[in-house]
Amino acid sequence: MNRLTKAAVVALALATTAAPMMAQAQDHRGDRREWRHDRRDDHRERRHDRREDRREWREDRREWREDRREWRQDHRRYDRWSRDNHNWWRGRPEFRDYRGARNGYWYAPGHGYYRVEPRYYGYRWRTGAYLPPAYRSYYVNDPYFYNLRPAPSGYRYVHAGNDILLIAVATGLIASVLSDVY
Repeated sequence: MNRLTKAAVVALALATTAAPMMAQAQDHRGDRREWRHDRRDDHRERRHDRREDRREWREDRREWREDRREWRQDHRRYDRWSRDNHNWWRGRPEFRDYRGARNGYWYAPGHGYYRVEPRYYGYRWRTGAYLPPAYRSYYVNDPYFYNLRPAPSGYRYVHAGNDILLIAVATGLIASVLSDVY
């Protein structure tokens, strides 16, 4: 075989094997490009989804705050005692045992019913008078609820019938009267 024939055979062999290899290499390049594009698209979709989730979360938070604000506005007038609201005591834990007025008894929220001497039925308490020792221990647990200032040192708020009295703890001297609370 001469040189020219050998070169032709080698060229033919290379052409038959190299052409499919080149095509395959180009396919791999194309596959890689597609794979990169797919990855990029997936990344963009995930980023978009995260942004959407954040937007939804913010909207939910905003709605929740608005709902809470509305609830507060609706219930603000019922958070404390008010002469305008006749059912202010309903649902309060201190009034769990309350069954209405009973003859011969007073009700002190958080303490329950207690017997009263007949001379104090319908009694109108006045500042400067003295509360009998038997009725001095029925303290008001939450003066804030009744819109009362904190009691000064040596004084306490006490339930006496339907009234709340500010008394001197040592003597029972009535310093202030809040009438017809309930």
